[in-house]
Amino acid sequence: MVPPQASALQAAQNLAARGWHVFPLAPAAKQPAVRAWEKRATTDADRIARCWSCGPYNIAIATGPARLVVLDLDTPKDAGDIPPPPWNEASITDGTETLAALCERHGRPYPSDTYTVRTGSGGTHLYFTAPEGVELRNSAGKLGWKVDTRAGGGYVVAAGSIVGGGPYRVLRDQPPAPLPRWIADLLRPTPLPPATPVTVQLGGGRRAAYLRSAINAELAKVTDSQPGERNIVLYRASVALGQLVAGGALSAGDVTTWLAAAAAQVGQGGREARNTIASGLRAGAKRPRSVTA
Repeated sequence: MVPPQASALQAAQNLAARGWHVFPLAPAAKQPAVRAWEKRATTDADRIARCWSCGPYNIAIATGPARLVVLDLDTPKDAGDIPPPPWNEASITDGTETLAALCERHGRPYPSDTYTVRTGSGGTHLYFTAPEGVELRNSAGKLGWKVDTRAGGGYVVAAGSIVGGGPYRVLRDQPPAPLPRWIADLLRPTPLPPATPVTVQLGGGRRAAYLRSAINAELAKVTDSQPGERNIVLYRASVALGQLVAGGALSAGDVTTWLAAAAAQVGQGGREARNTIASGLRAGAKRPRSVTA
């Protein structure tokens, strides 16, 4: 009999061989087993071997670094979990049928010809390559009832995992198709308002000038970041400024406000951006940097 960690290791390596960045989830669960999981997700075979040789971890794919958009077609949780208008038609009982109805309304074929996974609870994951030139983020119900998406900033439980006794298994093993343009248009974020400079209030003197220059350099990295890299750029800027916070030169509140404003200018959601900033500040606190007058 093959040990659970051996089969999970093989599954993780197979996914990484496709160019998909993986990281471990807690055994038999959906929760990440590591912090800063998007940053630590990898395709490196040696790192994967070291990780999964330690235990039967479940497998996750970080959809942002993997440049994937995954449609998560869920099933009802219980008898009271019923579709709201306009999805409350007799034929719609789960996310798969919601997507079919959405396709019909838009006069488009059902996008089944792609890499497909059956989830442990009986749902379906349809994998697509992310479109170029636009950064799609996670969504919950934006396309319809029981249809969520995992993209930038998200992850999916991958085939080879087991949750609640139910295995995740591949239904259609082929390269993921490009995300249909009409679906990408429905998921496209609302255009951003005109950018306004982030104001940094500091005193005078050489010390303040140095700090202002350091802050503005990190904020510029965030506002100039490109789709697919924005979360990691925000994290790195938070680490750099977190070192100055730990050294007593800046306050965590001010840094969080400045970085959150810069992140908002490139379309990063408030809660998700603040979580990334908090993670970066914690990492930066391990290497304090002081600034003398």
